[in-house]
Amino acid sequence: MTANIYTALNAVMADVGAVGKNDRNQHQGFKFRGIDAVVNAVSPSFRKHGIIPVPTVEKAEYAAVATTNNKPASSCRLEVTYTFYAPDGSNIAATVASEAWDHGDKATPKAMSVAFRTALLQVLALPTDDPDPDEHVYVQAPPDWQGVLETAEQIADINELRRHYTEAGIARAPKQVREQFTIIANGLKPSAA
Repeated sequence: MTANIYTALNAVMADVGAVGKNDRNQHQGFKFRGIDAVVNAVSPSFRKHGIIPVPTVEKAEYAAVATTNNKPASSCRLEVTYTFYAPDGSNIAATVASEAWDHGDKATPKAMSVAFRTALLQVLALPTDDPDPDEHVYVQAPPDWQGVLETAEQIADINELRRHYTEAGIARAPKQVREQFTIIANGLKPSAA
């Protein structure tokens, strides 16, 4: 076993390498590294090098919240300090913030899981081995303002034309496009409501 915490953590970093984003959020569809994946990757090396993580909750805040479908939930915000101890007693501490919601009684354990995962990811600087998002450059094509104006000319209702104005982003269009749109709008009468 490695004695000094800095040497031990460095050895863990070498043992673990990357932890990929292999879990998928079913609601928003994004990929992430879950607590189980991170702990499963790190725990064997922690045991090998004698590292013991000890959490201390510094701050906890609770609130009642409602989800988008107005279902009541509890929110838990934590500030947790994780102290990582080596066999010789040397240690290093990392303080992280976390938040979780739950419809039952699991907001606190969820927030603790988020805090622990965050501490492990940051202390061990665990990469994902995913491509760098800045590796690719995308250039947005300019809007087809002529097509937008042609569509506007086909609209016979002023309220529909207003919706088209907003959806097409005419407010950001070049001056001549905005002027042409105004000419089209002035040819329409407000509909009787």
